[in-house]
Amino acid sequence: MQLDLPIFLNLLLIGLFQGAIYSLISMGLTLIFGTMKIVNFAHGDFLMLSGYFVFWIWALFGVDPLLALPAVFLALFCIGYATERVLIKRVLGRPTHIQMLMTLGLSLIIQNSVIVLWKADPRFVHTSYADLRLELGAVAVPFPRLLSFVLAMLFALTLHLFLLKTTYGTAIRGTGQDQEAAHLMGINVNKIYSLSFGLGISCTAVAATLLSTYFPLSPFLGSSFMVITFIVIVLGGLGNYLGAFIAGLILGTIEIFTAYMLSSLLRQTIPLLIFILVLLLKPEGLFGRKLRR
Repeated sequence: MQLDLPIFLNLLLIGLFQGAIYSLISMGLTLIFGTMKIVNFAHGDFLMLSGYFVFWIWALFGVDPLLALPAVFLALFCIGYATERVLIKRVLGRPTHIQMLMTLGLSLIIQNSVIVLWKADPRFVHTSYADLRLELGAVAVPFPRLLSFVLAMLFALTLHLFLLKTTYGTAIRGTGQDQEAAHLMGINVNKIYSLSFGLGISCTAVAATLLSTYFPLSPFLGSSFMVITFIVIVLGGLGNYLGAFIAGLILGTIEIFTAYMLSSLLRQTIPLLIFILVLLLKPEGLFGRKLRR
């Protein structure tokens, strides 16, 4: 299939825009795993729940999704914080299969509760800029996706600075590196766990808000993103949130080029093959530290 420069640039931009959403979701999941060493299988369902919050704020009050972002972010942070305090902390330190069953059960509860409350019909948020395109020569850039990309980059930078420069961010990184040493240094580890889980879930609020400007919402939204999210966090290196961000951009681009040049049915096949190769050749991830033997 012919791939001239305008088409290449269009595909590259769309891939980066899509990858930025993957990066946001993956950064939240990586932050939780890096701090608490627990894989949250309900992460995608928190993404879906965030999307419904955005939809109902728009449908009931006419508030633009981007203006609703602070409220949705705060709501999901509180939900994540409370979830850790009530449920997740009870399985910390327990065998891995117990942790998996807990988060899988939570996933089913969230998904089926949404279906019971609001049915399974797709929901759409209609904004005034939904169909707006920016013409840059031969390249047509969808404005909602461009805006999502810029905001995703800004949020990722803000999260990075928070973890790098603030007291709580340092405590989160220290707890992730060595929980016992952090406790001996006077860090309230239980509080840091709750903060980390709440912040990780808040990343889904940002991703869902940006997605809602151009993507349909349904109770199965989270499931459609979780496969690629797990691929991203493994490629980025478990616990490496910067690696997850870069891997998300790379996989989003690969997925879009695969869909165009091969088939949309194969858009996740190539990322899965890359995932398998990385597990075989570099199991610590592309940006992860070498695993201890």
